Amino acid sequence: MSIVYIISAPSGSGKSTLVNELRKLVPQLEFSISYTTRPVRGSEQNGREYFFVPRAEFDDMVRKGQFLEYAEVFGNCYGTAQQILDKAQNEGNDLLLDIDVQGAEQIKKKLPEAVSIFVLPPDREKL
Repeated sequence: MSIVYIISAPSGSGKSTLVNELRKLVPQLEFSISYTTRPVRGSEQNGREYFFVPRAEFDDMVRKGQFLEYAEVFGNCYGTAQQILDKAQNEGNDLLLDIDVQGAEQIKKKLPEAVSIFVLPPDREKL
């Protein structure tokens, strides 16, 4: 049985650094790349940091029930495709999700056995 690990944290808390280190230390851990409607930033590449899609395509995926979880944050949509979980389970791999708190709550409702890890910075000034 595959284990789903959810890592969530406030923006700027070091979550991405933690996730990147975990991916290096545990290469067999499947990593979920989220879908988003936001524009590409800097050196980001489609399919590496995110799958960048137009809003109409994202909305169509929502209508078709293709997301395990999704949310709108600051006017942009983010979501985890159900197919990513299905693939990990079919291959017997554990899955690591790097998502916001809203998404973590949605997944815990659907997958109560998922392991949720909330990264809390030492204090607000660190953010």
